[in-house]
Amino acid sequence: MINRDQIWTGELNERAISPTAEQPQWVGIYDTTLRDGEQSVGVVLDAEAKLEIARALDKLGVDRIEAGFPRVTAEDARAIELIANDGLEAEIWGFARAVPADVEALLELGCRAAVIESPVSDLKLEAYGISREKLLERVTKAVSSAVENGVKIAFFGVDGTRGEFDFMAEVYRTAVGAGASEIVVVDTLGIATPEAAAMFVSAAREWVGPEVPIHWHGHNDFGMGTAISVAAVRAGASWVQGTINGMGERAGNANIAEIALALETFYGVDTNLRFDHVREAAATVKRLAGHELEPWKALVGENLFVRESGAVASQFHEPESIEPYSSELVGAERGIVLGKKSGLDSIRIRADELGVEVSEDERAAVLAAVKERSQQDGGLVSDEVFLELVRDNTGGGA
Repeated sequence: MINRDQIWTGELNERAISPTAEQPQWVGIYDTTLRDGEQSVGVVLDAEAKLEIARALDKLGVDRIEAGFPRVTAEDARAIELIANDGLEAEIWGFARAVPADVEALLELGCRAAVIESPVSDLKLEAYGISREKLLERVTKAVSSAVENGVKIAFFGVDGTRGEFDFMAEVYRTAVGAGASEIVVVDTLGIATPEAAAMFVSAAREWVGPEVPIHWHGHNDFGMGTAISVAAVRAGASWVQGTINGMGERAGNANIAEIALALETFYGVDTNLRFDHVREAAATVKRLAGHELEPWKALVGENLFVRESGAVASQFHEPESIEPYSSELVGAERGIVLGKKSGLDSIRIRADELGVEVSEDERAAVLAAVKERSQQDGGLVSDEVFLELVRDNTGGGA
């Protein structure tokens, strides 16, 4: 549960937002970085890398970790075994399509819980050359086979947000009738609006009844993955799926850390995420996947608590005045950097931090030198260069 003393968002949201009747008090976090996240172009994670990420996810407080799709390669199957046998607190889930060979691979690995997916939109069915009747047969066979062998199943309807509702109702009811104990409503191409996601979840609740947990799985193609996921939870989804850093193919998946922070901060929905470990998990995935992050990325960006602007530096001693939540909440450090946009307070603060003397009368000359050097070099002024500029523009030197 989030520490409310570290949140500084004011009263506006409290005036505007009230809980919905369907909104759960708690939502589970289901991470699919090791499967859907790895579908990012060019990302290849071996079994040891996946185990390292799984440990970071577990430390973060993720409730369920989708360890992978064993039919992809033997290395993926080995990763599932390593993760399942590592004694993590999180539930370990597998993944399969609604085909016999995929289910058999899960059973061979001893998976006790898994997602089984199948397309549900006519666009996807036509692309695969599968009739609606054949799809229903496949879903029934795959789900019942897994459940009969002791595997807990969540049925995952691919491209649901472009599906025809009457048919999707039939597919989800068929899956639950075959033994699926949970369902996943899926925005495969990230095309849903928040309103559509809420409607989809509400419809799914009518299809399968109040006792079947509903997951939301969304993508970020229109940059709305977090907002859409939040809307789905407020409509009654009790699980939300996503990835670390929003990693995934195309524009990526919904970002689980952003979703959890928004739910806890704005809507009073608890999660089990430990936000002080979120940057560690993000850095682990970034390193092992070999991709970069925008420095202004929410929660985990390098620039979130670093200030160059002189106007902001003048308020640096009062974090509440310039930040919406505490750096301590996400285990980050605050700092001042020097450049073209710095001010006199920037010079004072950075000089104090570096232990050099710059009198009040000397700050203007040092600031002018910093601005000129930043403009000349086209970037920030390093500490080494700053100390040189202090020596050149003060009587005492460094």
